[in-house]
Amino acid sequence: MGVQKFRSIEEMDRAPAVTRGGADFEQFLRHCARYRAIAPKTYPRGVFKFHNIHDAQQARDRLTP
Repeated sequence: MGVQKFRSIEEMDRAPAVTRGGADFEQFLRHCARYRAIAPKTYPRGVFKFHNIHDAQQARDRLTP
């Protein structure tokens, strides 16, 4: 897609909006679904309470790869 140049704001307003086909968006959605299947994010269930920051950091280190 090329760059459009305009001499004034009025000329820019009159120009038709450039849109692309839906095939690109569908391909993007398929790519996102494939990525989620390959590398799903896992979140631990529940709410956690920690007595100090050291315990919280240890729990975070256990959950992150």
